Amino acid sequence: MDSLKNQYRERRSQFWDNMLNFFTMQLVILAAGRGKRMRALTENLPKPLLTVLGNNLLERKISILPKEIDEVIIVIGYFGEKIKKHFGASFKGKRILYVEQEELLGTMPALKETEKILNGRFMVMMGDDVYNREDVLACLKHPWAILVKKVTDKSRGARVIIDDKKHITDIVEGAELEKGMWNNAGLYVLQKDIFKYPLVQIPSGEFGLPQTLAKAAKDFDISMVESKSWHQISTPEDLARVEKLLLTK
Repeated sequence: MDSLKNQYRERRSQFWDNMLNFFTMQLVILAAGRGKRMRALTENLPKPLLTVLGNNLLERKISILPKEIDEVIIVIGYFGEKIKKHFGASFKGKRILYVEQEELLGTMPALKETEKILNGRFMVMMGDDVYNREDVLACLKHPWAILVKKVTDKSRGARVIIDDKKHITDIVEGAELEKGMWNNAGLYVLQKDIFKYPLVQIPSGEFGLPQTLAKAAKDFDISMVESKSWHQISTPEDLARVEKLLLTK
C-alpha cells in the first residue's frame, strides 16, 4: 500500500511540474495591519508602503512576480485608501483588486475575505516582508507549499515541523527557535480547500493562517521550500538592516 501511495505521489508531482506553468493564478497580499512596532513611521502611513531602497514593500513584491501570476488581490485595512490610490487598477502589468478587512482578527480571517474572488490555486504573501523571485518560482512548482528559512541563531518565530519527505506536519506559533530549526517565512501556495478548515486561535487572540494550514496538512501534502532570501520587517531597525543587506548584494 505504501509503495502504491508513493508511486501516486511521484506521478502527481511530475504532472504538476509539467503543467503548473501553463496556468495563470492570483496572488493575495495581506496588507491590512498597521505595524505598531514601526512606531512613528506608521502614524500616517500603512506599513506596506514603507520603502526599502526607494521602492515600497508592496512594489517590491509585485515587481518580482513571474508571468504566471497575472492578478494581485491586496487585503487592505489601516490607511487602505492610500494603498488604493498608489496602485490603482494595475501595476507592472498585473491587475490589482482590493478587499477590505474591517476587523483585524488575524491572517486567516484576512485571507477568508478573498475567498469569493479566488479562482483556484493561489499564492499568499505577507504585506510587510521582502521576498525574492527565485523563492516565488520554487514555491510555484508545488500544488501546496510553504516557504521556510533555517534558523542560524536563537530567535523567536513560528516553528515549522516537517516529516522525512519535507512535508509539513505542524506549525508552532511563538516558539523559541534553536539553530537549525525551520521558521515560517509567510509565503504560501494554497488551494481553495484551505477554507474548509476551522479557524484556529493563537495566543494573541487572533486566528492564524499557518495554524489552519497545519490542519490541512493532515489531508494534503504541503511541501516545504527553503528560502534563498527572505527578510522580515518588524521594526525601523529592520528597514535599515535590510537596506544594508540589499545594497551589499
